[in-house]
Amino acid sequence: MKLSYMEVREEICEVCKRMWQLGWVAANDGNVSVKLDDNTFMVTPTGISKSFITPEKLVHIDEKGNILEAEEGYRPSSEIKMHLRCYKEREDVKAAVHAHPPVATGYAVANKPLDDYSMIETVVALGSVPVTPFGTPSTDEVPEAIAPYLQYHDAMLLQNHGAPTVGSDLMTAYYRMETLELFAKISLNAHLLGGAQELTKEQIDRLINMRKDYKVTGKHPGYKKYSK
Repeated sequence: MKLSYMEVREEICEVCKRMWQLGWVAANDGNVSVKLDDNTFMVTPTGISKSFITPEKLVHIDEKGNILEAEEGYRPSSEIKMHLRCYKEREDVKAAVHAHPPVATGYAVANKPLDDYSMIETVVALGSVPVTPFGTPSTDEVPEAIAPYLQYHDAMLLQNHGAPTVGSDLMTAYYRMETLELFAKISLNAHLLGGAQELTKEQIDRLINMRKDYKVTGKHPGYKKYSK
């Protein structure tokens, strides 16, 4: 179902508040964007806590980041270059979410990818989640670092930073962030219990093939890319 202009704004605000309530962002952390039908973008403003985002505070920009519509004094997120690169690399991407979920970000800070195939739901939804090379926030370094990974992944860990997820709509991108953080928590617990028991290649292939039945959109790295 196609959302109206105002419904898109309201959905972005809802996602922002959920991110803050879950403790994925603090202070002015995190950012959200949605690609509109006319190939322009609705994005969260810089310098505002996600708990205080309201529809009129969102910023409307073009594909180059130029402001088309905004309340006086509001500018797009400082990480807008990362978001725009996601849309440039992937025509199927219509929304992007960036946050600092604590456990997943712990893996990013430790430079440890979530690359074991041990949790059924995550194998189907995301596959492996890599750590992309370090990039200085708000510069072209982050977009350049994630570009090669976008061809295979809908969720990534930014080295020493946080995580971006993308989707065919905003709720899909948001749910992928939920899945990523839950997978990180489970992986950490499994590590404390002696290590995760990985699935067999046959089991993994069967699960990946189920994506078609579930009508899962987006990219998947498959198994061979990370086989050991």
